[in-house]
Amino acid sequence: MRAMRLRRTSDIVLVREGGEMRADRLFTMRARRNGLDVVRVAVASPRSLGPSVRRNKARRRVREAIRTLLQARHSAPGTDLFVVARPPALEAAPEALRAAVARQLDAVLGAP
Repeated sequence: MRAMRLRRTSDIVLVREGGEMRADRLFTMRARRNGLDVVRVAVASPRSLGPSVRRNKARRRVREAIRTLLQARHSAPGTDLFVVARPPALEAAPEALRAAVARQLDAVLGAP
C-alpha cells in the first residue's frame, strides 16, 4: 500500500478537529477516514523539540517508520493520519519507533 502526503491545510484541520486520537510515548496520532483508496499522512513536530534540525530529524524518523509499515500492508481503508512527534522520538531506537507506529496503525487501520 502506498502512502501519500496529506498537504492541504483544510484536510489537516479536519483530521485534527474530528479525528480519532491515539497517543503513545513517542508521538500522538489522529486518524480520520477519507473516503479514498489511499492512506494520506502528515507528520509535524512542535517547537518544543528544539531547533529545526531536531524537529526535521523527528519528522523524518516517524515518517520513515510509517512509510515502511504501510508499504508492507497490502490494503488498508482510506484514512488521513496526522502525527505529532514527541521528544522521545528523537532518541528512540528505530525498532522501538517502528513497533510503536505498528501498534497505532493496527489500532487505527485494523490488523494487516
